[in-house]
Amino acid sequence: MKRLLFVLLLASMIACTLSAQEAQVTPLMSKDLADFPGKEGVMITVVYPPGSSDPIHRHNAHAFVYVLEGSIVMQVKGGKEVTLGPGQSFYEGPNDVHTVGRNASTTKPAKFLVVLVKDKGAPVLIPVNRASASVSASPKPDPER
Repeated sequence: MKRLLFVLLLASMIACTLSAQEAQVTPLMSKDLADFPGKEGVMITVVYPPGSSDPIHRHNAHAFVYVLEGSIVMQVKGGKEVTLGPGQSFYEGPNDVHTVGRNASTTKPAKFLVVLVKDKGAPVLIPVNRASASVSASPKPDPER
């Protein structure tokens, strides 16, 4: 009985560790935009580990997303959920709430480039409360992708 409890506890810890994998964000550059006073351009890469997803958030920026590797699922409030592969792009406006952002695969990572035009010094990402976003949870990724 103790052995069974130990195995169940260990399996539960492993599952929590695997499901808790967060996106890896790498800043590439930031540049003041002289022709647009008070604005800056920021370029980052994001790697979603297999099965990873973002919390609901907004950017308060113009965000241009370009998929480099793998497959991602994106949606803004009021828009349709789209699955994107390498070479495809996605746009989020400054008033959009990003309701779905996840890796479409549970077995392969996904990598994408994001270029943001935002107020200088403003945070890149602002979490949004699920209740105030009034959306349902993102469906689970397809393990076959």
